[in-house]
Amino acid sequence: MAKDFYGELQLGILGGGQLGRMFIQEAINYNVNVHILDPDKNAPCRKLCNHFECGSLSDYDTVYNFGKDLDVITIEIEKVNVDALEKLEEEGVIVYPQSRVIRLIQDKGLQKQFFKQNDIPTSAFQFISNVDSLKTANLSIPYVQKLRKDGYDGKGVKMIRTEDDLSKAFTEPSIIEEIVDFEKEIAVIVARNDKGEVKTFPMVEMEFNPEANLVEFLISPSTYSFEIQQQAEELAKKIANDLQIVGLLAVEMFLTKQGEILVNELAPRPHNSGHQTIEGNFTSQFAQHMRAIFNLPLGDTSARSNAVMINLLGEEGYEGLAKYEGVEEVLRMDGVYIHLYGKKYTKPFRKMGHVCIVNADRELAISNARKVQEILKVIA
Repeated sequence: MAKDFYGELQLGILGGGQLGRMFIQEAINYNVNVHILDPDKNAPCRKLCNHFECGSLSDYDTVYNFGKDLDVITIEIEKVNVDALEKLEEEGVIVYPQSRVIRLIQDKGLQKQFFKQNDIPTSAFQFISNVDSLKTANLSIPYVQKLRKDGYDGKGVKMIRTEDDLSKAFTEPSIIEEIVDFEKEIAVIVARNDKGEVKTFPMVEMEFNPEANLVEFLISPSTYSFEIQQQAEELAKKIANDLQIVGLLAVEMFLTKQGEILVNELAPRPHNSGHQTIEGNFTSQFAQHMRAIFNLPLGDTSARSNAVMINLLGEEGYEGLAKYEGVEEVLRMDGVYIHLYGKKYTKPFRKMGHVCIVNADRELAISNARKVQEILKVIA
């Protein structure tokens, strides 16, 4: 890079939520000047960055003007104006992950095509342009319908289990996928820098909230066989290299009951499935992302200990100024680390924070995490 890394580079992040907040905490250690663009004037990053701008992430002029005087731009959410990022790249601003990668991953249909073209195992799928094409689909009910664009944290996903569910189906362009009879949902986070160095974090096991359809409980490292873990990690490396991505890539997968691994979705940024790395690994996902986008040597991803991550979600029936119950009680437990995201208002299933529970005894880490789930609540 043209400037010395330590203390002079101007880094822009599109999105000022909890991922940006945790990334800033790492960037501070290297004196990186962080600029944030977010549409919410009360975004969690607003008081932590060097410069905060309230504005639309999807508006061309806003994104272009935000980034034109910066050295490096990265993202914490995929829903951004890619045309503006392409223009900034043409003018010499470094954008990682690259705009072409973001454009592909923004569209779940293009993701699926990428998997097919690169021999990456995934579930059977079909493109759907409108409701009428659902009625003549080649895939038989039941199946999963996903909006091609703008879905996140379980939004933009519907289960079509019976003919009656077609009346509630999405009308926008979407894909339908064969329902996978999986044993476990797993994930691997992989990092790649511009030198082509690639490293994966150990495979993790996930449990999802059935109502909100987002990660509720995560266990690291996995206790599945070495062969399964190696297969998942090699698959993540292949995807990173096929994409030639620079930065972090979260690869969400299904492990079927037959022992087959199928790739579900990609996220080109720090991810909910990697929060446990802050306390549980020698290098956190946020430190690794910073190393990758600044083309520094990638860090040691080994696990320090067993780590369980639980999301703190807004409780059902509560909406308004956030209030946290049970904080003192869970802090009396050994190995409990609370991360609150600085969100002023709560609502049902909103991500308000996470807790990491570490212990040399895996079963004790899991049982302590279950206790934290019962005790710590976000109400209003």
